[in-house]
Amino acid sequence: MPIQDNLNGALLISAIDFVLSFVIIGGIGVVLALFPLLNRLGKVDDETLKKSH
Repeated sequence: MPIQDNLNGALLISAIDFVLSFVIIGGIGVVLALFPLLNRLGKVDDETLKKSH
């Protein structure tokens, strides 16, 4: 179904863009929220770093 080249088509594209912007921003928020969890999983001990050099 092609989108018409008139006011209704422009409003439809604007509504789709508005909804997708929230989806993208929410996805970025989820990725940023996962960083502390990744930090806990990859905890590095100072003693192991000193022994490796």
